[in-house]
Amino acid sequence: MKLEKIHNVYFIGIGGIGMSALARYFHLLGKQVAGYDKTPSEITDGLSTLGVNIFFKENLDRAKSYEAAKEATLIVYTPAIPATHQELVYFRAHGFTVKKRSEILRLATQGTHCMAVAGTHGKTTTSTILAHLLKECQVKVAAFLGGISENFNSNFIYEGNEVTVVEADEFDRSFLQLQPNVACITSVDADHLDIYGEEASLQEAFQEFTKRLVPEGPLFVKKGLPLSGFTFAIEEDADYQIQNITIQNGTYFFDVSTPDETCTGVQFHQPGHHNLLNALAALAMASTLNIPLQKLADALESYKGVKRRFSYRIKTEHKVLIDDYAHHPTEIDAVYQAVAEMHPGKRTLAVFQPHLFSRTRDFGDDFGRSLSQFDEVLLLEIYPARELPISGITSSWLLNKIEMTQKALVAKEELPEKVASSAAEVVVMLGAGDIGNEVHKVKNYLSIAS
Repeated sequence: MKLEKIHNVYFIGIGGIGMSALARYFHLLGKQVAGYDKTPSEITDGLSTLGVNIFFKENLDRAKSYEAAKEATLIVYTPAIPATHQELVYFRAHGFTVKKRSEILRLATQGTHCMAVAGTHGKTTTSTILAHLLKECQVKVAAFLGGISENFNSNFIYEGNEVTVVEADEFDRSFLQLQPNVACITSVDADHLDIYGEEASLQEAFQEFTKRLVPEGPLFVKKGLPLSGFTFAIEEDADYQIQNITIQNGTYFFDVSTPDETCTGVQFHQPGHHNLLNALAALAMASTLNIPLQKLADALESYKGVKRRFSYRIKTEHKVLIDDYAHHPTEIDAVYQAVAEMHPGKRTLAVFQPHLFSRTRDFGDDFGRSLSQFDEVLLLEIYPARELPISGITSSWLLNKIEMTQKALVAKEELPEKVASSAAEVVVMLGAGDIGNEVHKVKNYLSIAS
């Protein structure tokens, strides 16, 4: 399929973070872009302001309206959309070109120098840092991101198309569609077992991804992973290292060592050692474009983060509210480490919305351990996303695995008052579902209560 022959692009699930980045890309190319999504959101609002038509009800007549221009129409869908979606069923049955998001991402990167970030955790932050570094260093880069960059208030960055930055998503084995010139793997922790069945199958998929690299394409892997490539680590013997970390007023200062040189006094404003590793991976990848390390370090200092990745919503002497996308036990551990390092001795409350019944079931004991590190926990009901309920797997079941007395289930409408009544000085709201919509309600209530 040649994109230059396509005039209309219709997205089914256009409000998804990855889908909306592609929608912005095709709009920039001058295509007629439209799409369906289940509910309005900030993402769909942003697309609407560009002139993209978005619909929130399935409509066969709308699907039929593309018949006259079938050969010039591309249908893009996300695997999160049910196969029974009536528009998707119609397009498939009537000979339209229907492609998964991952297939279109591959097309968008062809003919460019593709830099792909893979891993069960850290993809979004690492790719956003990499895109920021390249833009600041005047590289002609297009970046398709899985989160909203705080620097650009967008999940799509376009300065040209010589270099592309993409997230290589392991869900549904989507990353095997790509053929990157440079790649990074941040982690291979068990996840998406509803897709892979067992951890060994997931790790096999990552091994297969490494074979998708172009010949001689550099691969960067976090030290300790069962993969071959240039290694990166904190205070360990690795090809790329962060050393001599200090913290001043919530900012990290450190040295970066590469196989060729060392850069001292690097500054980074995002909390947590997981974010330091993400920054190091991005620096290593960017350095393959022969950008001086000092120039990259200078660009790193102005990086502001990704929305819902340890995002401070309140930060005063007596009350801190943090919003984070963490939805896996390893990610919750990383958030706790950052909280403990940046706010030592403070009483902590975690508000957690489990994401997917299958993930809750598969990692129930690990979730219990991770959440038990906080002083208090409030649990919302499980966010089902694409799944139907699993018998016996509920937030009440998970609550019993958390080893503390200060824990409770809470309904969304009760959440602001429950948080305000806590003695915790640091409140962390965690999850990948719609808990982000509750953060501003809690923030407003806390501001009034104080």
